[in-house]
Amino acid sequence: MTAITGVGAYAPRFRISSEAFEEAWGQFHAAGVTQKAVPSADEDALTMGYEAATRALEAAETDPGEIDWLGFASSRPPAAEEDPTARLGAMLALSESATGQVFTGSTRAGTRALWAGLDALEAESTTALVVAADAPKGDPDDGMDHAAGAGSAAFVVEREGPAEITDRAEYSAPYPGTRFRNTGEDETRGLGVTQYDRQAFSETIGGAVSGLEVDPDPEAAAIQAPDGKLPYRAAGAAGVSTDDIQAAATVHELGDLGAASVPVSLATALADGYESVLGVSHGSGAGADAFVVSTEGDVPAETALEGADTLSYAEYLRQRGVVTTGPPSGGGAYVSVPSWKRSLPQRYRLEAGRCSKCGALSFPPEGACDDCGALAEYEPLELTGEGTIEAVTTISQGGAPPEFAEQQAKAGDYAAAIVALETDSGDQTVSAPAMGADADPDAFAVGDRIETTIRRIYTQEGVTRYGFKIRPASD
Repeated sequence: MTAITGVGAYAPRFRISSEAFEEAWGQFHAAGVTQKAVPSADEDALTMGYEAATRALEAAETDPGEIDWLGFASSRPPAAEEDPTARLGAMLALSESATGQVFTGSTRAGTRALWAGLDALEAESTTALVVAADAPKGDPDDGMDHAAGAGSAAFVVEREGPAEITDRAEYSAPYPGTRFRNTGEDETRGLGVTQYDRQAFSETIGGAVSGLEVDPDPEAAAIQAPDGKLPYRAAGAAGVSTDDIQAAATVHELGDLGAASVPVSLATALADGYESVLGVSHGSGAGADAFVVSTEGDVPAETALEGADTLSYAEYLRQRGVVTTGPPSGGGAYVSVPSWKRSLPQRYRLEAGRCSKCGALSFPPEGACDDCGALAEYEPLELTGEGTIEAVTTISQGGAPPEFAEQQAKAGDYAAAIVALETDSGDQTVSAPAMGADADPDAFAVGDRIETTIRRIYTQEGVTRYGFKIRPASD
């Protein structure tokens, strides 16, 4: 038997309402969606996956070094050809020998990753981490984009735990054209044949549920949600009530989460204490996965799904990069990929160094000690990711260095700060420069408490650089 021992979920802070779309287009094409989550200019599936994964590991009280299998799922990974598990594993401080697998190409990818994690545990792995993160995108005037949200979920999976996965089944049938994105295209689209789409959705979901060994009688049902009505239309096929679907639904407030749709709904249901959950994903093509999760006692969960800022439609287009001033002229500060790679312990895990002569901290740990001037070796030491702002300013249009100008064009003004980052013992701090995220610049002030996260820094030579940024500390 395999079980979920820790749950994490995350959604970006930005929201846009259905009314904002209706004002812009004269109508809104995403039935049942009242608002949706919108990723910040420096967020993508990888950074959202990191957010959910850190929460799942914390909830399960699992040391990252104990993870020996990592699965990452997204219908829109950051790069068309690159293994994101290598970067995600480094961000999370997983063992370099941990197995990593990537799942993409369908909104079914999230449950495909969960399947593979279960199979890995049944083979030889002992602790798996399954991460699903997505931010679908369609043509601006299409219902696919009107519904498209953003979010992520992660699960620590072990052989025993409070939430057992007791049954699973799958089903597939050829329904081409229900949802697809061709090679080289940026937007997902469908043929828009309503009856055809509903038939594909209901048949595959019903087929997967009928393949379960025991008829499920769930308290909540996490059903794939391309919009806010289609899951309910499949209630009969899934053998559940609309109330069961409503209990786990996130689409009404977060939108269509693609490959993260069912994982986020499952995470929400487990965090809310439901003892029996049916999960059913659907992917274009078409296929479906069904599984049953039964719990005994509380399932440790850390979620951050609440929104904080509402966007106008113009601001939404700006965040997406549809409306910007274009790339700046002139070059910025050049940092080669090998040089950036050498600094990953500092950028991902805040690895400082303690001077072996005087005990002072240096960040980054290189060169002579700032306190005593000794050219001695540094003892590696990871900072906590918490601290206090020592100085802060606002970077506005025209003031951003060229390499950061694209983000500034999408997100607007941002904070640049000097922060005192702390050690576990709390007896020492070390100052470091950092960019602000997840808040307006005026939300950062000297003396404020902050925490770090990982976001996109900039892209150079076609390679995106990721590193730590700061945001106001959680309560």
